[in-house]
Amino acid sequence: MFTTRFVYRFAKSVPVVDVTAFLTKKGDTSAQCAQVAEALHNYGAICIKDPRVNDRHNVDFLDMMEKYFESRAAKFYNNEQVEDIFPNYAYQVGATPEFVEKARTHKNVVKQYTKENEALTPQPAPYDAKWRFFWPIDDSGKRPKDEDFQPPRFRPKDVPQFGERMEQWGKMMINGCLTVAEMAAIGMSIPADSFTSRMQNGPHLLAPTGSDLDRHKPGTIFAGFHYDLNFLTIHGKSRYPGLYVWLRNGERISVAVPEGHLLLQAGAQFDLLTGGYVTCGYHEVIYTEEAKKKYEENKKAGKSTWRVSSTLFSHINSDVTLQPLDKFAKTGLSPKYKPIKAFDQVQQELEAIKLK
Repeated sequence: MFTTRFVYRFAKSVPVVDVTAFLTKKGDTSAQCAQVAEALHNYGAICIKDPRVNDRHNVDFLDMMEKYFESRAAKFYNNEQVEDIFPNYAYQVGATPEFVEKARTHKNVVKQYTKENEALTPQPAPYDAKWRFFWPIDDSGKRPKDEDFQPPRFRPKDVPQFGERMEQWGKMMINGCLTVAEMAAIGMSIPADSFTSRMQNGPHLLAPTGSDLDRHKPGTIFAGFHYDLNFLTIHGKSRYPGLYVWLRNGERISVAVPEGHLLLQAGAQFDLLTGGYVTCGYHEVIYTEEAKKKYEENKKAGKSTWRVSSTLFSHINSDVTLQPLDKFAKTGLSPKYKPIKAFDQVQQELEAIKLK
């Protein structure tokens, strides 16, 4: 358990863009594309309004995952077998219990922040107090035959319409990522398919998380200070607050996703393809006092006390070499931008966060 200290001033919020005009090809959307590129550059994140996704989709998905996590946690803590857990696949399919995932140490990054923008996550980080479920999403109908690239799905037999809802939400999230990736490329004045072509047949993962607020207290680290290893991460609105992100300038802000919107965050693969023009956005999820108040309201009303995220990780195709694209291939870049296959990059990251 960690001391609570939530005294921060939040003068900024993640930019919001309605992508309807871009999708319908109505009018000149170059300004919107520039806004997407600028938001990813400065914030490492952006909120979008996507007309293909409505709030009911997010509500149904959260309802299902709350029940799922509640049932699996009950079995787990009663020492009953939970057949959904696959450490042999580095937990990249099925369920991951809490206190398995662990953010890598970022002492050199954290020490650069001012007192008012410091991370609450200790360094080295504790294991995350969250469950997760991984469901591979195929964006093309051509799943890789090599299971090292994408393990088979696990479908819980006791959850009605589980597969159908996972597929529906997952493909909506993939579409959102593809749209933002295309708009970002246009806004950066590079070919529109610079990112989307490299995302095709990527090992995309629908990866909702669940943290039981009934078991923990304010100050608990649900997701330690970290960046995501993939290309773009996307979520719908969670029912509980607690997500904080760091901007390019080192400022820490609380993220509040508007109703009916989606939040996207840049990951390490975006960083590697742009030579740091878009950096992988650091973030953490904390059990805050605000979340505690929401928990008390929901428990009194008989609602779920689980904080669930509707997260999807979109990836670059495993065979693609990650290196700065032509516009971003400048001399003097850090050695971290040397060419590496996306598959190898993912494996290295999984080893670093104790999942392989």
